[in-house]
Amino acid sequence: MRKGTAWRVAFTGMLFALAIVLSIAESWLTPLLGLPPGVKLGLANCVVMFALYYTSRWQALLLVLLKAGFGLITRGAVAGLLSLTGGLASLGVMLLLLLPKRKPGVVLVSVAGAIFHNLGQFVVVWWLYGPPAAYYLPVLLVAGLVMGVLTAVLLRVLLPALEKTGLTRKDATPDSPED
Repeated sequence: MRKGTAWRVAFTGMLFALAIVLSIAESWLTPLLGLPPGVKLGLANCVVMFALYYTSRWQALLLVLLKAGFGLITRGAVAGLLSLTGGLASLGVMLLLLLPKRKPGVVLVSVAGAIFHNLGQFVVVWWLYGPPAAYYLPVLLVAGLVMGVLTAVLLRVLLPALEKTGLTRKDATPDSPED
């Protein structure tokens, strides 16, 4: 059954709201977990990955843009730019990984997305602050690996609950997305 425009707009709004709530929650959790500066859990990336796998690449892109716009409005230009570059780099690599006929697993896609999110942000930090920022790159790469695995596991855990809501297609899995 094809959903109407109003349904798609409302659904995108709900996904965006969920991404923002998860982003706020992770900003509260990060200090409690003792994570290094700039390292986050990537909970909002679960929403982007859900959109990528179960709705469309365009909706995933829209969520990345909305999140960056929200960061710009609420935290300023640097935060908005970091969110935009990290989100676009992450989404770009995930889309490239999902191009071949034989798709990689959700863990690989999530880890690559997390690492490229950090690399995209690193480029902006390098541009703003210069070469001294390079010392932090290994921390970001390891964090991308660990957080990418956690994001994939969280998405896998949440899928049965999401399927009960009827918001996912039962014939689709994170390892076989459709647009």
